[in-house]
Order: sequence, then C-alpha cells, then structure tokens
Amino acid sequence: MLSLISAADGEVWPQWLIFGIYMAVILTVALITRRKSTSVEGFMFANKGVGGWLSAFAYGATYFSAVVFVGYAGKFGWNFGLSAVWIGIGNMLIGTLAAWLVLANRTKVMTTSLQARTMPEFFEKRYESKYIKLFSALTIFVFLLPYSASVYQGMGYIFEAALGIDSVWCILILAGLTAAYLFLGGYFATTITDFIQGIIMIVGIVVTVFMLLDLPQMNWGEGLGALFADPDLTLVPNAATPEGKTFLDNQLFNIVILVCLTSFGMWGMPQSIHKFYAIKDKAAIRRGAVISTVFSAIVGCGAYFMGSMITRFVSEVPDGNYDRLVPTMIVENLPSALLGLILVLLFSASMSTLAALSLSSSSTVTVDFYKGYIKRTAPESNLNILIRVLCLVFVAVSAVLAIVEVDAIVSMMSLSWGVIAGCFMGPYVYGLYSKKANKAGAYASIITSLALTFALIVGLGYYILRARGGDPSFGEAFEAGIGQSPFIGVVTMAASMIVTPLVNLAFAKKCAVSRELLDEIFPVKLPMHLEYVREK
Repeated sequence: MLSLISAADGEVWPQWLIFGIYMAVILTVALITRRKSTSVEGFMFANKGVGGWLSAFAYGATYFSAVVFVGYAGKFGWNFGLSAVWIGIGNMLIGTLAAWLVLANRTKVMTTSLQARTMPEFFEKRYESKYIKLFSALTIFVFLLPYSASVYQGMGYIFEAALGIDSVWCILILAGLTAAYLFLGGYFATTITDFIQGIIMIVGIVVTVFMLLDLPQMNWGEGLGALFADPDLTLVPNAATPEGKTFLDNQLFNIVILVCLTSFGMWGMPQSIHKFYAIKDKAAIRRGAVISTVFSAIVGCGAYFMGSMITRFVSEVPDGNYDRLVPTMIVENLPSALLGLILVLLFSASMSTLAALSLSSSSTVTVDFYKGYIKRTAPESNLNILIRVLCLVFVAVSAVLAIVEVDAIVSMMSLSWGVIAGCFMGPYVYGLYSKKANKAGAYASIITSLALTFALIVGLGYYILRARGGDPSFGEAFEAGIGQSPFIGVVTMAASMIVTPLVNLAFAKKCAVSRELLDEIFPVKLPMHLEYVREK
C-alpha cells in the first residue's frame, strides 16, 4: 500500500516527480547507447575508448553505494561521530588516488598485451595456468552475489521511509531499471549513467550536509562544538579500550581497520579494476586520477560527515537496526523536494554498484566458464548474447535473495569484500610489478585467504563470547565471528601480500613463467607506457 505521508512536511509527490524524471533519463541513455555494444568488446569495455572523466565517475560511483550512505555512514557515524570521517579520507587517498597511480597504467598495459578481458583471465594468462581462472572465477561469482543482494536490501529502508512503499517494490524497480540499461547498452551505458549519477551524488551530498548543518539540532558551530566536546564523538579517535572489553572494541583500532578494509579492498575488487581495462590512454588515466580523487573527497568524506551528525538528530537506534539511522534522520528533518534528491542519490549509488557487480559476474561466467571450459570455439555473437542474458540472471537472482532475506546471504555479504580482496590482492599487485610472481604464489594467496577467513570467524567468535563469560556453541561462535568481518578482511589482505611473494620465491624455479611472456609484458629497455603497446 502506498502511504502519502512520509516526509517531514507530509508530502510525497515531489519525491515521485524527481524519481520519475530520473528513471526517464536513465532509460533514454540506455536506448541511445545500445548501438555501442554490438560486440563483446563493446559490451564489456566500450571498445576500450573511455575517457578520463567518464572512467573517474564510473570508478567513484561504483565505490560508493547505498551501503556506504545508509549502512556504513549510519553505523559508524553513530558509534564514532566525527572520527568516521577518517574512513572517507582513507578512501580518498588510498582507495582512490593511490589505486589510480599504482594500478591503472599497469593494468591497462598488461591486459592489452595479454588480451585479458576479466581478472580470472588475467590470472590465467599472466601465470600460465588455466585452473587458476576456474578457481578465481568461482570465488568472484560466489561472493559478489551476496554483495549485490545486500545493496538491494540497503535501499529497501530508505524507500519505505521516503515513499511509503514496501521494500519489495523498491527492489523490483531497482532491478528492472538496472537490468534495462545494462542489457541494452553494456559498459558504455553504465559509464554515461555513472557520470549522471555521479553528478547527482555530488550535488545531493553537498546539499544534504548544508541543510543538516543549518537545522536547529546542529546550528552550524554549536552542533559541531558539541560533537568535539564528546570524547567518543570528536575527530580524534579514542585510543582507550573500554573497561571489560577486548581490543576489538577499541575505537582507534576499529577506525584503522575500517580505513584499511574499505580503501585497500578496492585494489583487489574486479568491478573496480575493470575501469582500468576500458580507459582510453595514459592521458585519460592522469586526468581520471585527479577527477576520481576529487569525487571521492566530496562524496566519500561527505557521506561519513553526514553520518557523524546522526547523534544530534536521533536519540536511539530504531529497532536496534543501524541501517535505519540515516533514513530516520533525513525523513524526519528534511523537506520533500530535498528528500526526492536524496532518494535519487541513494538510488544512483546503488544502480552504479549493481551494474558493475552484474557486469563483472556475467563476464566471468561467459568468458571464463563458458568460453574457457565449455565451448572454446563459441563465436563472439553468441558470447555477446550470453553475457547480456547472464546480466539479467544475475540481477534477478540478487533481487530474489534480497526479497526473501536469506540469513546466509547476509552473513556472506559481511565477508565478501574482504574475502575477494584478500584472495586477489597479492596475485594481482605482484603480477603487475614482479617478474618473479608465479602461479604458486597466486594459488597460495587464494587458498590461504579462504582458509584464514573461516578460521578467524570461528576463533574470534569463541574469543569474544568467552571473554564475556559465556560458553558458546559452534553456531554462536560463528555468528559472533561474522560481526568481526572488517578485521578478518584486513588480516586476509595482509596475509595475501605476505604469503604471495614468499611462495613465489619458494617455487621460483618449479613454477616460473616463460621468458617469452615476461619479455612481452615487462619490456627491459622501454618503460611501461601505452605507446609501447601501440607499437607492438
């Protein structure tokens, strides 16, 4: 049932009007760009001719989904106050600027030289091992699916609060719109829509922050002064561990962990690395690095700064659910017209992330599974059709999982970011820079990360519950351990960066990559630049 009373002023039609205009624009873009995706290369990479502006906005829009605006900003803003802004700063400097400077050019050069279209295919050709492609493709598909489902669930709360409709309708609208423009236009359509969505995100977060600061609860300097006066909410994280708690409850420790997880995690996520495959040239990379960093500074830092103000507007966590903090704050305090803009902001953030996840997963199944193992001689036309269909399937399955709210999916989502980054970060980074990187180190990273994740979930669960004086069962310990997924993710990423080079050295002779390949991707006399690839 549609409720007409949702926003602070009791009107809901402005939200629907703004949302309707947004949907019309997105569908128009999908129809206009459909001719740009007639081949697999066009569908997946827009023929590798994407400029710096579009690539930068595509990277940023994929980075910051509704999970950040609703879930992370709400939970960490409530618990850490202004200190949560450090997460956004880390995302800007490490997850964006450093990622572009360290990874973008090398990724473009190597994937072009190796003719690799996905991360598993890059691993296969870089390490001369067909089975690592299967192993990594399975990991990507299994853990990106719950991540995608969680994005749908995150949007449900804001739709219920802002438009008064059931979250199921939100999921169906989001899935239908994402599927439409992704199916019709592929990656080129996503870059155009990401650019539009990125502008909406910038305008939306800036206007929202200024409106909240101007409300009586904040009154600009007065509210900020109150936050600075509270030792648990000030900009300087509290380094003292609460009495009776473990190191896992230390505020400073948690912020460092969250900065590392959400920033370095981008270095191993296939949907973010994909943006470097498709970028046009080195000049576009330099431009994209600057633009993407500015985007991250405004949107990422702005989101966490918005979350830091929650304690001034909300007195308790609604129903014990942190995901309802941000919706409660904005719906109860902002006018309908602005609420419509925020609704589109969150919807845009979710759509861009979902499109990137769907494209990564469907391309993995098509290129790595179907063409790699089932029908190697499949023509490009068939692959183009299959990848489109699989995009629809991935979107549909994610939507169903979000609607039925499978508990296992929610638990897996909590770990998906850290698991994927932990498995692939070492093999990917060392594969770009080290001639000594080999398949033994890559396998070791994936296996170690998966095993370490399970061991830490159980071990930390027992540690936490026993520290509280309990005698937990395996199920209770497992559930408690899932709650420490940020810490687990950081440990697995660190393990990947340590294990990979050690095993590379141990198996340097037995698993060495052929000299012909190394000469191809690591030119001795010429620097790693795009002109070299063109000359080849």
